[in-house]
Amino acid sequence: MEPPSQNVKTTPLLSLERFHISEDYGFLLPNPLKELPDHFRPWMEIANKLPHLIESQQLQAQVNKMPLLNCQLLQSYREQRLAHLVLSLMTMGYIWQRGETHPQKVLPRNLALPLVEVSRNLGLPPILVHSDLVLTNWTPRNPERPMEIGNLDIIVSFPGGESLRGFILVTVLVEKAAVPGIKALVQGVNAILQRNQNSLFQALQQLRLSIQDITRTLGQMHDYVDPDIFYAVIRIFLSGWKDNPAMPVGLIYEGVSTEPLQYSGGSAAQSTVLHAFDEFLGIRHSKESADFLHRMREYMPPSHKAFIEEIHSGPSLRDHILSSANGQLRTAYNQCVEALADLRSYHIAVVTKYLITAATKAKGRRPNSLLGPSQALEERGTGGTVVLRFLKSVRDKTLEAVLHQSD
Repeated sequence: MEPPSQNVKTTPLLSLERFHISEDYGFLLPNPLKELPDHFRPWMEIANKLPHLIESQQLQAQVNKMPLLNCQLLQSYREQRLAHLVLSLMTMGYIWQRGETHPQKVLPRNLALPLVEVSRNLGLPPILVHSDLVLTNWTPRNPERPMEIGNLDIIVSFPGGESLRGFILVTVLVEKAAVPGIKALVQGVNAILQRNQNSLFQALQQLRLSIQDITRTLGQMHDYVDPDIFYAVIRIFLSGWKDNPAMPVGLIYEGVSTEPLQYSGGSAAQSTVLHAFDEFLGIRHSKESADFLHRMREYMPPSHKAFIEEIHSGPSLRDHILSSANGQLRTAYNQCVEALADLRSYHIAVVTKYLITAATKAKGRRPNSLLGPSQALEERGTGGTVVLRFLKSVRDKTLEAVLHQSD
């Protein structure tokens, strides 16, 4: 092993703990709360009935009668995360209760004020984000048993039934599958700082295995999520009010702003996992894609965004491998890049099935759902991107990172 370089003394080693990332659960919130203190019972009573209230078109009336509650009585971080989940899901139901053609343009102050206050406390936007729907919205049925879909439940729901449960919980399991990769990434950064080639090689091997496991786990979508239900029922409640033709000017948050505010809907791009992998592997996306991805970082918990930025400002893995002229490291690096491109190709296939093909089928028949399919959004992801063009660009730029012998 080579002697450690001088910069070990000046550059602190990377750790997950510093960024409030769990060694066991990664970016998932460990042991999310299922209940808020008694003061917040009016919120929880509505949250626990959201699917029924939305489907029967009673949610707006229930929210309009809701008291304005004091958010300062939310004491712990976990309480604030559950409050953000509850308030943001209530907001999605309130806006889209009558479907895409009749969105509510104003969020009432008794919902808008607490949502904005909790959002500011957490450093999150006042809309449903990935850290709500997925990272905070899971609970084990039996904590002693393995973390698999049959042993998990979601905490707060909306229309979509078993397909919604499957969509959320498969995504929870994708985040869990990423944990060994996140730990390998930390090991890899520290191995570069310490000039430990053997540790770096092991880290790259572990990262590749984790990426491959993520791809396999994502495949469970086909077992648990019906494409027609995802397209016609679930998607609308993930849709935001930025780059959305159904709400071109945005949403007025009553008591917060007299002007409409614009926020993107939920998106897989709000997961920190692939951002971290891209930064570590030195993947460089097109300006259009990179601009969108960087905007999605504003929709992550601030400590997770800071983790990505720490990797970005750390030592360059690509430069280290090129300067080391170590063929074993180059091969291990390329295998990680190819596994990541394979994951992105697989994601394209999933999105094609659940969005493009489902949209075509929905056009060919009268919608049997009260809400109907989201016509104006059918080529866009819920985050507001023209989805396939974006995903293919991101995949192709990933493949461009492969190191050739001539590099």
